[in-house]
Amino acid sequence: MADYAGRLPTPTPESQPYWDGLKEHKLMLPTCDPCGPFFYPRPFCPEPGCFSWDIDWTEASGKGKVHTFVISHQPIPPYNTEDNPPPYVIAVIELEEGPRMMSNLIIDDPYATEVDMDVEIVYDDVTDDVTLPKFKPV
Repeated sequence: MADYAGRLPTPTPESQPYWDGLKEHKLMLPTCDPCGPFFYPRPFCPEPGCFSWDIDWTEASGKGKVHTFVISHQPIPPYNTEDNPPPYVIAVIELEEGPRMMSNLIIDDPYATEVDMDVEIVYDDVTDDVTLPKFKPV
């Protein structure tokens, strides 16, 4: 595993199951029993009128569609390397389960990215302790 130069997340008690799941190559989502899964991790259901604190964690399929995206041409030190030059695709992915999450889209031709493109998760083990979720076209 190469040295990772980027910033690493600092899990909170609310997000620790999410990061633990990624380390096991599982996309775990906080889930309210009556309302369903949501994202980003927090200790209560964000659905107006619910706000239940009875939250479980469920494994998501890791499949979804590009909801929206931007192609960034700006080098982002220390992320830009010879192996990872710009442009970068930063996308909002709508998961099959409903929630949306922001991530990088790993694609050979960034200009081939389209809204509603089918994607699936790729687990990037950036360190021995941290795995980041990224997506690629199906």
